[in-house]
Amino acid sequence: MKCTEEIKPIVESLIFAAGEPIPLRKLTDLIEGVDGAQIQEAIAQLRSDYDVQGRSFQIEEIAGGYQFFTKPEYYEWIAKLRKKSGETKLSQAALETLAIIAYKQPILRANLESIRGVQSGQLIRLLMEKDLVKVVGRDESLGHPLLYGTTKKFLEYFGLKDIKDLPQVEELEAP
Repeated sequence: MKCTEEIKPIVESLIFAAGEPIPLRKLTDLIEGVDGAQIQEAIAQLRSDYDVQGRSFQIEEIAGGYQFFTKPEYYEWIAKLRKKSGETKLSQAALETLAIIAYKQPILRANLESIRGVQSGQLIRLLMEKDLVKVVGRDESLGHPLLYGTTKKFLEYFGLKDIKDLPQVEELEAP
């Protein structure tokens, strides 16, 4: 069994190299002789180290795993970088469609379109291409239409641990 100081750099390097949220279970599988509690302790110490050192990043738990994130106070700099690199943003219509799917999932395309009041096939395809939306099943109604829901990448994109972490609708309403 290794001590926390020994596994901290290993945990840090695995989270850094993963490129996507890495689950605790995968970390315990990769680091032999170490249990989940020891890894969580190492992560807690890394978080503390980063705070003490004034780092611009932090380890966050999202989408069922751990990942590095830049602290919010550096957002404007990251936004400038992304703007320069030409990263595409989602349009207002795509965000609206994605929000409806996220809150109403699993949802039929017909129900989505009745909420939006416009055809949404193109937007659903776009969101599927970006891996933010997926087919999660078929409805039992006539013709067995497709049901849509969000993906793990959706959680990553919005920095959510779980779909339950979406703001409550009441919190979003204007005063």
